[in-house]
Amino acid sequence: MMTVSLCVVAYNEESFLPKLLKDLSNQTYPHELTEIVLVDGRSTDKTREIMDDFKKSNVSFMTVKVLDNPKKIQAAGWNVAINNAIGDVIIRIDAHTHIPAEFTEKNMELQESGEYVTGGVRPCVIEEPTAWKNTLLEVENSLFGSSIAISRHGKEKQYVKSMFHAAYRREVFEKAGLFNENLLRTEDNEMHYRIRKSGYKLCFDPEIVSFQYARSSLTRMVKQKYGNGYWIGLTLGICPGCISIYHLVPLAFVLGIVVTSLLALLDMWQLSALMWASYGLFTLVSALLTVIKGNGNLYSICMPFLFFILHISYGIGTLKGLMHNALTIFHGKEDKNEN
Repeated sequence: MMTVSLCVVAYNEESFLPKLLKDLSNQTYPHELTEIVLVDGRSTDKTREIMDDFKKSNVSFMTVKVLDNPKKIQAAGWNVAINNAIGDVIIRIDAHTHIPAEFTEKNMELQESGEYVTGGVRPCVIEEPTAWKNTLLEVENSLFGSSIAISRHGKEKQYVKSMFHAAYRREVFEKAGLFNENLLRTEDNEMHYRIRKSGYKLCFDPEIVSFQYARSSLTRMVKQKYGNGYWIGLTLGICPGCISIYHLVPLAFVLGIVVTSLLALLDMWQLSALMWASYGLFTLVSALLTVIKGNGNLYSICMPFLFFILHISYGIGTLKGLMHNALTIFHGKEDKNEN
């Protein structure tokens, strides 16, 4: 049987880390074949202490390593983990994650069958649910609220472009290289693009499930969407091929609002009416489906507004990222001309 390194990179995660470490302890894959690699980004809370205590209490795993990530950023942390892991397979697990007991075992079954990169579906869950938080969760998990990415909603085993909490054979990184430390949010998209270019396939199996804890407030969710959109815009200037078309839908929506509004001012309001009627229909249908599934509550009436806020935040973030790229290119040309 193959050995595996379960890697977690964290910064100030004292609230979520104990639950994830318990999940790691409950994995059904043989612990004597499992290494735990914990990387701390110089946290200012009890994250490092929690990691050290877990290492001291280890009595079953092959080894537990606690490492330092002086650069703090995620990509650098993953590179620290990869460079120090000894397993045949390296699994990336975000700190804001819940993994079922069979998560590692199911990944390793696919790896043993001959796959080199494996992963599965990753829906979101909410911590300490309330009616309002459940509404935010429904928005996050819906096709209209998040994306149509297979890694979020896929139902069939297939090869995909990217996925969350993936497992990689060591040789994949040896051939494709490590994570790009210039990227803060899209490092996995860019990494998977290079992996595909290196000749490997990413095998998605919906039987492999991991859960991501969604942001528990609208403010934090908006900030996250804006940041995600911003880094999509920046990444387009670095690696256009690693961005999927659905990442650009919020940007198209924002640009559509601008263009149709200008046309309406010129008494050409038909496109604006069509766009808003279509958008309104999609938001209402998405909210209605939530109610039909039995997940609705009094706050479900807010879902159309929430969709709008999140889409606008993401789209404006992407636009700002693209503008940053344009300004960088412009200033670069100016510097060359001056020289």
